[in-house]
Amino acid sequence: MQKIDILGISVITSNNIGEAARDIPALWNKFMVESVAEKIPNKVDETIYCLYTDYEKDHTTPYTTILGCAVSTLAVIPEGMVSKTIEVANYQKYTAIGNLNDGIVFNEWVKIWNSDLDRAYTTDYEVYGVKSGNMENAEVDIFIALK
Repeated sequence: MQKIDILGISVITSNNIGEAARDIPALWNKFMVESVAEKIPNKVDETIYCLYTDYEKDHTTPYTTILGCAVSTLAVIPEGMVSKTIEVANYQKYTAIGNLNDGIVFNEWVKIWNSDLDRAYTTDYEVYGVKSGNMENAEVDIFIALK
């Protein structure tokens, strides 16, 4: 793995009851409705990344969610967008498979939260590539940073 520069939009949220369940779908909605992906300069491909980063402590405290695309350079950051570099690190990969409307990604996160992984709480991320294009039969890779 090499580092990946991401450019997109963000929200600060937490896993307190209802908060992330409201904030993250709203971020996705804004990303789609405002065609954010089309406005990202120097995009390397159409893959969408959903990052969870800047954790105050762990998954029970506030963190930042960034929705965006990989870019070849961070030289141009349009107004209203943020950048983050996914650093080379030790990641545990999970794959959510099935219908995106059935909450497969969230269900995979519940498994991660309930696991005994020695998480680093640096940057975790989901990858929405070609395999996630079919809503009913999607594959979404989730990468969890480990210590």
